[in-house]
Amino acid sequence: MSVTASTHLWRPLAISATLVFVYGVVLSKLGHDWWTDENYSHGLLIPFIIGYIVWTLRDRFTRAEARPGTALGFGLVLLALLMLFAGTAGAELFMQRISLVVMLAGLVIFFWGYRLLWLLLVPLGLLLLAIPIPAIIFNKVAFPLQIFASRFAVWSMSMWGIPVLRQGNVIELLPRGARQTRKLEVVEACSGIRSLMTLLTLAVVFAYFTYPTPTDGDDNDKGSFSWLKSYGWWRSVIIVLSAVPIAILTNALRVSGTGVLSHYYGTEVADGFFHSFSGWVIYIVAFLMLFAVAWITDRFRPARYKASRKAAPELDGAARRQVTASPVIQPEGME
Repeated sequence: MSVTASTHLWRPLAISATLVFVYGVVLSKLGHDWWTDENYSHGLLIPFIIGYIVWTLRDRFTRAEARPGTALGFGLVLLALLMLFAGTAGAELFMQRISLVVMLAGLVIFFWGYRLLWLLLVPLGLLLLAIPIPAIIFNKVAFPLQIFASRFAVWSMSMWGIPVLRQGNVIELLPRGARQTRKLEVVEACSGIRSLMTLLTLAVVFAYFTYPTPTDGDDNDKGSFSWLKSYGWWRSVIIVLSAVPIAILTNALRVSGTGVLSHYYGTEVADGFFHSFSGWVIYIVAFLMLFAVAWITDRFRPARYKASRKAAPELDGAARRQVTASPVIQPEGME
């Protein structure tokens, strides 16, 4: 190993070892939550996705000019340590885990600068989406989603002519052929927050890997906020934001389907094979709707993006014709 390579290697290794030492307990508890909490089970895939993104960006890391922001980076590191101490003293896991993201951002700015942090915004964002939110916020979000899903289910069942009554998040219906009404409760697990967090993460990954290639016109605009004029930026924003209504709507459709089937086949379907199977179907439907949003957004792609995509095949064809038309010089005696 050369001296230059070892010089560039020791710093990331030392930082990684320090982070593991400081955040070892936090990381172990976070991994345990990913394994046991179904609402954040997608977090088990986040380290692999982040690792793949970082690996694909390795060439851009080497080309990026290092401009360390010592003052801001050091301030963020101190803030992260204070957040870690306060979270540990107050037994607040969320603050401890958020401090890890702040620490990573501070270290990147301190050693390498803002440009490298810009390249790592998506990995840091994915890590944020994998951190379980506090219970008080979770309940504030989950209960309104339960109410919405139950209201939507009652409306859908009424459209089918099914007699139904709703009390909060509890749906009371009369199964076909039964003499007594049965209650179908839209519990916290059916609120849709699980599919919401998963689909948000999937939307970020999808938007990142389908980000359109910038054109020459975009490259010439080097202003501080030039990214706000980029079609790719707004396309990504639309895809990620659309994941919220898509997740809420598809979960409401799932609850509605469960209610309709409960009327015809009994409330047992709510806990049987259909409940698990419908969850996978809803994920597929949600992703297809997300893909449809991206497809519709691409229909409004600016003309310069369409021209750049058409120009590339034409240039390749012209190059091939030029090679074919070039004369072949044969040595003497080979005629």
